[in-house]
Amino acid sequence: MLIEFKVSNYRSIGDEQILSLIPDKKKGDSSDNIISKGKHNALNAIAIYGSNASGKSNLLLSMSLLDKLIHLSARSSSTTKLPYDPFLLRKGWENKPTKFEVTFIINQIKYRYGLEFYRDQVVSEWLYRKSVGREVYLFLRQEDIIDTSSAFKGKNKIIDTAIEATRPNALFLSTCDMFNIDEAKDIFQWFKHFQMIDGLNTETINTVTLWDNKGYQSKINDYMTKLGLSLVEIDITTKDFDSSELPDILNENERDKLIKQLSGSKSFTIYAKHKVYNSKGKETNDTLSWKFEERESAGTNKAFHLSGPILWTLTKGGVLIIDEIEAKLHPIMTIETINLFLNKDTNPNNAQLIFATHDTNLLTYSKLRRDQIYFSEKNNWESTEIYSLSDFVYIDNTKERPDTDKEKRYFEGRYKAIPILSNFHSLNLGSDGKER
Repeated sequence: MLIEFKVSNYRSIGDEQILSLIPDKKKGDSSDNIISKGKHNALNAIAIYGSNASGKSNLLLSMSLLDKLIHLSARSSSTTKLPYDPFLLRKGWENKPTKFEVTFIINQIKYRYGLEFYRDQVVSEWLYRKSVGREVYLFLRQEDIIDTSSAFKGKNKIIDTAIEATRPNALFLSTCDMFNIDEAKDIFQWFKHFQMIDGLNTETINTVTLWDNKGYQSKINDYMTKLGLSLVEIDITTKDFDSSELPDILNENERDKLIKQLSGSKSFTIYAKHKVYNSKGKETNDTLSWKFEERESAGTNKAFHLSGPILWTLTKGGVLIIDEIEAKLHPIMTIETINLFLNKDTNPNNAQLIFATHDTNLLTYSKLRRDQIYFSEKNNWESTEIYSLSDFVYIDNTKERPDTDKEKRYFEGRYKAIPILSNFHSLNLGSDGKER
């Protein structure tokens, strides 16, 4: 269960920004969107609004980057550069480290993990745990000095070996996982259920890999048919790689290279099955199947590609991050997809959804609480700042009521985080001199 994420000095983000999933205790907001593990509570979804170039995507990318750093760090080479990409529009910030910190729950125990890094080295790293009583540190790192406490679960000899093996450009946490240190393995297992997808580029999502699991076949078909896409069902056929099907124009070296790369792999073909109707428009018992990507709409294709990560996250109780969730989808489909996470019946495993969107319908028709709606905008030195609607205070020191027309107020600029456009009437669109 994700509790909080912090980031500073990354791309458009200068000063530290905090995305909190801790529920606001104000009266008037529904408690249905709160999930619990022991004494810990969190929100099951967060929506992030803002104009183009306000930094929404960079916030989500920073969360994904932390996940990639943790998983790939210890297995990279000593010359691998870290993905240091600081804020560049304020002098001196190119000399500051990028900082990430995440707080999460595993088995009712709260962990807080963070790091600071440049392109060539990790300058600091820390891990804290809080179960009963006060928070205790498990390890603290300052450049090449790593201090571990007796509370860090693992054999001392192996922990010492991990300390010696940690390179300047690698994470100590990742090295501990590589050495099978218990507590690090638990944290890696949590991050295994943490994923981000780009809603504008869903074709790269490999939903078909879930198809071998019979349980997911029925879940995906049920999800797709309930979206009202006129599908009877989806089917996926698999085929082992056959070198005889390679084109004849390949030379021997190219052919041998491809055979080596593709040997043992499988190809997938997705089919959509539809009902067939008679000459009077009445339904028959016949069906017709065709290749999914050739005849289905862009929205239907996106819904299929999203189905895998969505259903996997709901089943495993993980965290799913989606940028541009509404792209290519009808607003009602977007709302129903989000409602899967907001509904305790369809989200029994306490999965969480974090998404960026421009779909203002959600402000009116979704069941999001005020503390589940965030806004992103640039400050006067063009650095991204985020804030929750539940924290938004008007000039007269009043706060937004839960029953207000949030969509209308957003368009009116009450919450800011909207584009400030110039006067398009002054745009020179005169003739190019050619007669028409």
